Amino acid sequence: MRVIGGEFRSRRLKAPHGDTVRPTPDRLREALFNILAPRIEGAVFLDAYAGSGSVGIEALSRGARRAIFLEKSRQALRALQENIQMLDIGPRCEVHAGNAAPVITKFQADIVFLDPPYPREREYQMCLEALGEQPPPLVIVQHASKFTHHLKDSYGRLRRVRILSQGDNSLSFYEPRP
Repeated sequence: MRVIGGEFRSRRLKAPHGDTVRPTPDRLREALFNILAPRIEGAVFLDAYAGSGSVGIEALSRGARRAIFLEKSRQALRALQENIQMLDIGPRCEVHAGNAAPVITKFQADIVFLDPPYPREREYQMCLEALGEQPPPLVIVQHASKFTHHLKDSYGRLRRVRILSQGDNSLSFYEPRP
């Protein structure tokens, strides 16, 4: 796994061994950040269910001011900390160990990226319902393409404005209602 573009372009990232973490594919990450290009500069980016941090680190590489990482897995946290240390970006990062759903609304972010483990469908609902109460400017949800119809078009004040699908993976974009 590597950083696709920006300041840390082509730098390799560590990932935990085994199948506890499912990294966002490079091609999907590249498409995501092409879409986010006008919004990423100076943004605070929250990477929930961060795994090794590849999406949040990509955001920093492309100009985000700060990244907040939420992750529960000890193996993933170890890889995330090693990646932060290797890239010397500690002052721009905030790492929180534990389940994302109960704490996701405690952080101020311009962009929230949600990528719960696909089998944990309830995590999507809990996070989106919480975020829908006081929505950030943008929430992006990575999910299995076949799961698209399980996500609602709106959660509280959040409404889905776009779906990007690539093979088995999709991204749903939610923004607050005007």
